[in-house]
Amino acid sequence: MNSEKERLLDITWKKWGSYVSNREWGTVREDYSEDGDAWNYTTHDTAEAKTYRWGEEGICGICDDLQKLVFSVGFWNKKDKMVKERFFGLTNGQGNHGEDVKEYFYYLDSTPTHSYMKMLYKYPQNAFPYEDLIKTNAQRGKKETEYELIDTGIFDQNEYFDIFIEYAKESQNDILVKLTIVNKSETEAPLIILPTVWFRNTWNWGYDDYKPQMNSEESNSVTIDHKDLEVKNLYAKQSEKVLFCDNETNNIRLYQCPNKSSFTKDGINDFVINGNSQAINSKNSGTKASFFIDEKFEPKETKIFEFRLSDKSLKEPFKDFDEIFTSRQKEADEFYGEIQEGIKSDDEKMVQRQAFAGMLWNKMFYHYNVEKWLKGDPGELSPPKSREKIRNFEWKHLNNEHIISMPDKWEYPWYATWDLAFHTISFSLIDPGFAKHQLKLFLFEWYMHPNGQLPAYEWNLSDVNPPVHAWAVFRVFKIDEYLNNKPDLDFLESAFQKLLMNFTWWVNKKDSNGNNIFEGGFLGLDNIGVFDRNLPLPNGEHLEQSDGTSWMAMFSLNMMRIALELALYNKIYEEMAMKFFEHFLAIADSLANMGDECFSLWDDEDEFFYDALSSGDGNHMYLKLRTAVGLIPIFAVEVIDDEMIEKLPNFKKRMKWVMENKPELAALVSHWEVKGEDSKHLLSLLRGHRLKKLLSRMLDPDQFLSDFGVRALSKEYEKNPYQLNLNGTDYSVKYTPAESDSGLFGGNSNWRGPIWFPINFLIIESLQRFFFYYSPDFLVEYPTGSGNYLNLDEIADELSKRLSKIFLEDENGNRPVNGQYPRFQTDPDFKDYIPFYEYFHGDSGRGVGASHQTGWTGLIAKILQPRFTKKEIAASETAMPGKAK
Repeated sequence: MNSEKERLLDITWKKWGSYVSNREWGTVREDYSEDGDAWNYTTHDTAEAKTYRWGEEGICGICDDLQKLVFSVGFWNKKDKMVKERFFGLTNGQGNHGEDVKEYFYYLDSTPTHSYMKMLYKYPQNAFPYEDLIKTNAQRGKKETEYELIDTGIFDQNEYFDIFIEYAKESQNDILVKLTIVNKSETEAPLIILPTVWFRNTWNWGYDDYKPQMNSEESNSVTIDHKDLEVKNLYAKQSEKVLFCDNETNNIRLYQCPNKSSFTKDGINDFVINGNSQAINSKNSGTKASFFIDEKFEPKETKIFEFRLSDKSLKEPFKDFDEIFTSRQKEADEFYGEIQEGIKSDDEKMVQRQAFAGMLWNKMFYHYNVEKWLKGDPGELSPPKSREKIRNFEWKHLNNEHIISMPDKWEYPWYATWDLAFHTISFSLIDPGFAKHQLKLFLFEWYMHPNGQLPAYEWNLSDVNPPVHAWAVFRVFKIDEYLNNKPDLDFLESAFQKLLMNFTWWVNKKDSNGNNIFEGGFLGLDNIGVFDRNLPLPNGEHLEQSDGTSWMAMFSLNMMRIALELALYNKIYEEMAMKFFEHFLAIADSLANMGDECFSLWDDEDEFFYDALSSGDGNHMYLKLRTAVGLIPIFAVEVIDDEMIEKLPNFKKRMKWVMENKPELAALVSHWEVKGEDSKHLLSLLRGHRLKKLLSRMLDPDQFLSDFGVRALSKEYEKNPYQLNLNGTDYSVKYTPAESDSGLFGGNSNWRGPIWFPINFLIIESLQRFFFYYSPDFLVEYPTGSGNYLNLDEIADELSKRLSKIFLEDENGNRPVNGQYPRFQTDPDFKDYIPFYEYFHGDSGRGVGASHQTGWTGLIAKILQPRFTKKEIAASETAMPGKAK
């Protein structure tokens, strides 16, 4: 067992980590407005002067697991209008494609315990072009690309600093910090460096009067006094002085009313920028402190700065600094060396390791107590009464205060439940304990609604995401079992019990007609349909959703599979397995026989699944738009071998009875009684014929198949947009391979063409599971029209390679993810730093959307991981996507 694996056995090693948000302003949690306009209630420019209630933000920040103390670094190039303490970006209304961070930073490394971490920030030496970015993007429409920081020309003369920030833990509460700063320009450049530590302001809430303090008697150390923290000192190897203020709002500046403190949150900024010595506390005490380091860098010069946040009083805090850093870096290499055994390409190893780093750096302290948010705190002004009707008022039980995996700590610094399910798959490879804990969190009573619904995300906790939690629970359970050589049955059983409540919520709330045809609104696929699927239709029609129903079929099979696993240890779960087996059959029946007319969501003419409009008079109409919605039935697939069935005689008996006495149901699904390879049984919504027909569309380059994965919408609508007239209103859907040209969902998300990793990952996994049942002789043309035939496992592997191509160097040394900018493709100071975007251009593979959404795009780490051998797959009873071994 290597050193990092040993540390993972001790949860206290995770006390400190990269848990600080990249953006707290503009979030729902910090919105106390009357109209719920979160983006404008707190802004980037007011953030330096306003103290937050629910969290903190910073550049490459770290904090303890309850965020009582935060460390981050600020910079000033002596030209900017403000100290660079936080990353800048456009709000949802300012960006022509929604919110968008306008900085370049990269997560390069991290161990699961954060014993070693590294990232890079590229800070311009000239005045940051805030106004230019806002103005120019405002002039661009939805059909134009975004105006990016590199477009401003600020990097053209290499007038910027590469700032590498590294952390290494000597012990759980002793953290070393190293800044390696490189002047990339040919001219001398000044830089003020402000390593900053502060307490989150909890004393103004009004629940107790305890106010921690920090002070300094020397220019290179700060004493930290907090009754709940073991960390007591912050040291600097080189510092001219220490600047102090308080983490208090500057009410005079923001609201023209008196301040609670003489020294407010923006005091250090005011001193550095304006030389205002009255803004800082000359007595060297407060709740926020910065070392002040004023440096000049010669052309191309590199300088190193060292700091230490420690629970020890050290006379020589930097004596063992290099030794500790070297040790932790070596241990990180050993940890990932074991994980990456079998990956032959150095480029693949680099991409995977940066993907893991992005996952780990995007962990964040997330605090949101809805009841207190609605009522306000006793020490603060009461929120307006209108907020109780704007959002989330039906979630008063929700009280979140944990370290949670975020989609992206700038664009999405709040959890999204279905995103998180995919996060856990990648996390399970490096820290299965954290993966399991993340999944369990959302099943706790202070997350899950009493009615069984899982919270979606803070903008609307009641929104409906695809029900993938059970899928993730079982996948993580099996990966953990394989890695640790024992099953965590307590995790599986406790998750199953709560998932029963969630399944019941779906049945009671999202099957409006009680016919096992499920709605759910947009279901995470923001712009996939003809119209906004969250809104009611004008004449009382309702949408019969192929994807909603298919997701529930998948949910049923996931629950059946978990119950079967538990039944091997406790026979009582056989009954639950039988329940979900029959529920799956009922959903399959409904897909094929909706209403009295036996209307099916499978269109025999087109041989594809579509959503359908149902009117009050019982008529149905297909919405013949070929999207990923029609591919989701592929996901409802389960394979079980004879050996397991023989161990569960009651399940076997009931299954046999259903097959004999309800042949009309048995005929709807893949032939359970026909054994596949190695005596395996298949449960699926698709028999071989329908599977091949769906795949013929999916694998057609003129429709879904891109060089970089499977598109969300058929490319056929690029030249011939889908047209629909409904009740006198014309609707049109055009293939848009990248940024959205619609304002739906803020216009920053697009399911009308691009490549999305979660859907692609589930496609790959489903094909592998079908292959697990079918023999290698089950062949499909790949690509469609090529005359070349592959088995399903080979096709899954080919799709994995297409996704990997997005990030890996091609024959010209380019990475498609880096898009249209030659500098990102050729400059050695850019080209090998990998951004993991939200989604990808359907034709070119360039990154689109949130640029640090390593969350579900972090699945590339799993895809690049060597697959289990056939024997190992059989032992784990699940095929998991990855490269062929």
